[in-house]
Amino acid sequence: MMNTSNFNQAIYKQRKRSNWIGLTLSMGAMVLGMIFLLWILSVLFIKGFSAIDWNMFTQSTPAPGSDGGGLANAIVGSLLIVTTCTLISTPIGVMAGIYLSEYGAKSKIASITRFVNDIMLSAPSIVIGLFVYAVLVAQVRHFSGWAGTIALALIAIPVVVRTTENMLQLVPGSLREAAYALGAPKWKVAFSVTLKAAQSGVITGILLSLARVSGETAPLLFTALNNQFFSTNMNAPMANLPVVIFQFAMSPYDNWVDLAWGAALLITFVVLGLNILTRVVFRKKVQS
Repeated sequence: MMNTSNFNQAIYKQRKRSNWIGLTLSMGAMVLGMIFLLWILSVLFIKGFSAIDWNMFTQSTPAPGSDGGGLANAIVGSLLIVTTCTLISTPIGVMAGIYLSEYGAKSKIASITRFVNDIMLSAPSIVIGLFVYAVLVAQVRHFSGWAGTIALALIAIPVVVRTTENMLQLVPGSLREAAYALGAPKWKVAFSVTLKAAQSGVITGILLSLARVSGETAPLLFTALNNQFFSTNMNAPMANLPVVIFQFAMSPYDNWVDLAWGAALLITFVVLGLNILTRVVFRKKVQS
């Protein structure tokens, strides 16, 4: 009896020691990660705030070696590209998610679609940019905002599809059965009952996809490229914040480097705001 008690006590001490070691390593990794994160954010805030002024939002990018200027053309270009990307990716992603959840849950087409969607989720953004360059930009022989929109849409659609399908699958089957019992057709149940019940989660997926594509640089380098002048023509090269940051950060001109810091801080605020909005929407969904 004593041997069994001692054995159990030894196992308890060993498990407690293992738990303490694991907890210590986890906390150490978290603290180390937070230190580097705070370091990056502090440098970004210090250098970014000094570059943000009214001219950044009212003037276009300056010529090499000149003083002043701003990022009005890049801000407007990013807004146009990301907005049109959202308008394209949202209906396609939501409709595909509805099909996978409500119509073809166990069909071969759905299995193939999920497989391709998983590949698209893990595909590097530069590969998508090269793909759009090969099939669109190289064919029409000029860069354009539309090409950048298509590249970003190919990144956003898989996120919306996966989130929409997962959210719809969380809707209780009793809601569908009640609607069917009242004589509602399947399409109306899918759109008026199931989708409405999961609308907060679907909006969450759309916001997450928007946050992801808003800072993508590689696809836009091969598609929209850049434009020093103010332009709203989506069929021509268009300025955008990620490419401006990439080009200005490596330039030898102090003015361009300062604008790159300001643009980086601006994108950080946008992504942070979208993530906060996503968490608020998701929390309302859980509470409801």
